[in-house]
This record gives sequence, structure tokens and C-alpha cells, in this order.
Amino acid sequence: MPSSDPGSKNSTPAKLSVKEQRAADRAAKLEKFRKEQARKKRNRRIGIAAAITGGVAIIALLVVSFVLAPKPASYTAGSDGADIPGVETFTNTAAHVTTPVTYAQTPPAGGEHNPAWLNCGVYSESVPNEYAVHSLEHGAVWITYDPSAVSDEEVETLRSLMPSRHAVLSPFEGMGTPIAVSGWNTQLKLDSVDRDAISAFFEEYWLSENVPEPGAPCTGGIDGPGKVS
Repeated sequence: MPSSDPGSKNSTPAKLSVKEQRAADRAAKLEKFRKEQARKKRNRRIGIAAAITGGVAIIALLVVSFVLAPKPASYTAGSDGADIPGVETFTNTAAHVTTPVTYAQTPPAGGEHNPAWLNCGVYSESVPNEYAVHSLEHGAVWITYDPSAVSDEEVETLRSLMPSRHAVLSPFEGMGTPIAVSGWNTQLKLDSVDRDAISAFFEEYWLSENVPEPGAPCTGGIDGPGKVS
């Protein structure tokens, strides 16, 4: 006869009632739900922390990039009558034409020009003279360089000397000098990059009041080939 001793090896577990079984199932499901919620909460915290860390890193990178990014050169608009060594002056008239023009200077420093002006900026290809001269009429300064005589590093230096507006940089072959800086009826030719001389030229002739159309825009015109910026 089987023993009724609870500690006996032959004793069998008491069977749960239907009500007790349902309660046990609910408790198990509740515990599983709680664990799942806790896991999701931990994952959310990790995700938020990672997002914050990534956001801070991106902001820091943007700040550093902004601080270290090269800034356009700054000059005072208008002429003071300064005498800059090496600068030549000319007497060119201004008129609009729609035909090609043969200019007295190479590169041009004034004269007849197309009714449309060249949008100022940096160009990797030669730009039409007739459009660039119209930009000079508006007070822009045009830096040209012989691509066979000036290195990429020197081109970047020339670019760094440009203000944010009313300035053009483009290659120009066959001008007889590595670098030329031109304003309306003014020009400085250089054998190499001369920061001081170029800056002095800009300071004197950039946005000069002595051009035919002072204060006219250097945007809203025509883009030449190879527009970089």
C-alpha cells in the first residue's frame, strides 16, 4: 500500500485546479511581459545615449569644420588713390556690343563688352572676355593665371585672396605672364603669387567708384564654362 508520507519517494505532486493553473499562467505571462518591457526600456536608454553621443560628435565636427574652414578675404570697397608698384592704367571706353571684341590689353582691362555680365566666382576653364569685361565695369576684380606656369597650390592661394563677391578667378592662356590681376582700366602683372601686391590691388580697385557702373551686381548674369563656385 503506497505511503501517505509527503516526504516519501513514492508521493506524487498535487494537481493544480483549473483556477490555480490559470492564475499560474497569468503570473508567468505577467513576468514575461515585465521582462520584455524592462529589456525594451534598457534598449531605449542605450539608443538614446548613443544618439546623444552621436549628435554631440556631429555638432562638434560641424563647429570644428566651421572654425577651420577658410574664410573669404576682406577688403574695403572704394579707391583711396594709393600708388601700387607695377600697376598699369589705361583709357578704355565702355559700350555694349554683341560681336567678338579685340582688346587692347591681354587679358582685357576694359573696353566694349557683351550686354550680359559674367557671374563672379571661381572657374576652372577660360571665360568669355566680353562677359568678364562687363563684370569689371561693375567694379569686380579679375584674377587670371597661366595654367602651364602656375601650380594647383598657387591657384588655391589665389583663391584664398578673393573676397566673397565681385571677384573672378579663371585660367587664361597666352597672356605673357603667369598671373594678372585686372580691374576696370587697371592691371597688375606678376611673375608669381604675391599676396601683398594682390591684396593691395584689391584694397584699391575692388568695388571702385571709378568704374562706369559702380554698385552694379556680379550675380544674375551668365555663368562661363567650368564654374566651380
